[in-house]
Amino acid sequence: MTSTPVLPSRTEVAIVGAGPTGLALAVTLAEAGVDFVLLDRQAEGANTSRAAVVHARTLEVFDELDPSGALSAGLVARGIPVSRFRIRDGARPLAAVDFDGLPTAHPYALMVPQYETEAVLLSRLRALGGDVHRPREVTSVTQDADGVTLTTAAGETLHAAYAVGADGMHSTVRAAAGIGFTGSAYDESFVLADVVMDWAPGPSEVSLAFGAAGLTVIAPLPGNGNGGVGGGGGAGRRYRIVATVAEAPPSPDLAFVRALLAQRLRGEARVHDLVWSSRFRIHHRVADRYRAGRLLLAGDAAHVHSPAGGQGMNTGIQDGYALGRALADGELDAYEARRRPVAQRVVALTDRMTRVATARGLTRRALRNTLLPVLARIPAFRNRLARELAELDYR
Repeated sequence: MTSTPVLPSRTEVAIVGAGPTGLALAVTLAEAGVDFVLLDRQAEGANTSRAAVVHARTLEVFDELDPSGALSAGLVARGIPVSRFRIRDGARPLAAVDFDGLPTAHPYALMVPQYETEAVLLSRLRALGGDVHRPREVTSVTQDADGVTLTTAAGETLHAAYAVGADGMHSTVRAAAGIGFTGSAYDESFVLADVVMDWAPGPSEVSLAFGAAGLTVIAPLPGNGNGGVGGGGGAGRRYRIVATVAEAPPSPDLAFVRALLAQRLRGEARVHDLVWSSRFRIHHRVADRYRAGRLLLAGDAAHVHSPAGGQGMNTGIQDGYALGRALADGELDAYEARRRPVAQRVVALTDRMTRVATARGLTRRALRNTLLPVLARIPAFRNRLARELAELDYR
């Protein structure tokens, strides 16, 4: 990704952070003809996959950003559409949620690495004449009655009518706005790993596996057995693993991931290679406000939560689109009213999923494993959960 050499001195909207949220906001503003500057502190976009699922509502947003359908089609071509989300206790199936009956042009969850999502958004942005100013680390944000002044680490200044923090959990813009970030952290650490493996259920579903040791999410990714760094077997296909661990090592290695899956999936997984891994801590928090004067928040700067439903990036992209429309239409007062309740619902849903999956005690786990299959036989329950995960109720 190339740097834009000259930073303008003025713009209408300054966007801090060029992840999926910032890119979606920039594309929305570019479509509407609103002047903006998009800045990011990194010299280039990340090439690790991080978020790995794009839900139906996000693909609908892509269609609204590009009515020709090329934006969503370009992303779908890079990913794997999956129509089933299955809940298990270890290897034992408990419930299945199907997406293929949902009222949408995209009745599936699209498994695709985050860098691919960013790539198609950036391509659309450039087609509209925009780009990202890199590397520009914003170190100071001040506002007055006339606008906002942003200062970079290199001493450059940018004056804007509004500034948007799409700069993640540790948002510089949120700190400058003095907006609280209410919530707390989960006790467990999370392991994220992309692996090459053979897995008995195969690539046709995403699984959330319960277990006494914690939750484990297994999802297919595009790609075959090439490119691993551990076993060199070359067989199998790529999968994303997300798992809670009481205290994971800083860089989980192949042996650690193999032992974790052997314990939790009871022989269903044979791991050949480790492509990439990380350990991280997860919080469940929502910003107290989404706006303070001329400063606004979107994406992880406004809400963070468990990855159990794969909804973080999706909610952020939808924030960016909604905020872009609000800025273009002069309806900023409606932005928080529309989007903050969505974040609260997502945080509540993913927190419940995480706590149910990590239930302690034999009695609680037995009750969970008895009730869930009963609920899953009720069509209204399955449909509601499918709509929540697909975020179709947030239109």
